[in-house]
Amino acid sequence: MKYVLANLKSYTLDLRIYLETLENLLKPTTAPYVGIFPPLIELGALQSAYAHFSLGAQNAYPALEGAFSGEITLQALQQRQIKSVLIGHSERRLLLNESDVFCVKKFEFFAQHGFQIVFCIGESLPQREEGEDALLQHLLGQLQGIDLEYPKLIIAYEPIWAIGTGVSATSSAIAHTLENLRQKLKPNPLIIYGGSVQLDNVEEILNLDVVDGVLVGKASLDPHALAKMVAISATKEFV
Repeated sequence: MKYVLANLKSYTLDLRIYLETLENLLKPTTAPYVGIFPPLIELGALQSAYAHFSLGAQNAYPALEGAFSGEITLQALQQRQIKSVLIGHSERRLLLNESDVFCVKKFEFFAQHGFQIVFCIGESLPQREEGEDALLQHLLGQLQGIDLEYPKLIIAYEPIWAIGTGVSATSSAIAHTLENLRQKLKPNPLIIYGGSVQLDNVEEILNLDVVDGVLVGKASLDPHALAKMVAISATKEFV
């Protein structure tokens, strides 16, 4: 099976019903490979543990606790048994001006505390149009300072121009970019794809040998659709 991670972003939904529905639709064998990242305010209200998937934070500040208004810190996550975090999502980089340096700082802090880290990288359309060499240097620059040997690292490649647009990169473009990227990365880390992943294109993406899973955005708001994606992923193997 390959990974299926769901970023629910800041959409409004009845999270308890959503998670209970998903729990009933999935099988226990999917648990290590399925992760749900709810809105933080919803995540903080949850009390239940789920057997068929894990819960993670869309963002966290690299500190134990303290005077960091509007942020969530390590101890709050630990009290809720949250052990996974997204870092470097393009929406935070672009809208909240999170720099590469700050993303590396977050990585180092949460790696020290044993979190599963989903570290997001990606390019804008103008950056892609500069050519393959420039694109590759941009992606490698975002990974500079990241310990690729960290055993709980998952790199999420999300071309910015495909996020939330309904237009995914073609499978050939994904394969070409990730093949070139993997040639530069030693050791070879887990890499998943995100960017307008839908039920009608997820199998084509998961069929790529260079892809170890998917990070699903708005399409994951329907738990039945997400469960079908998980079922498709369960038929795929790492290469």
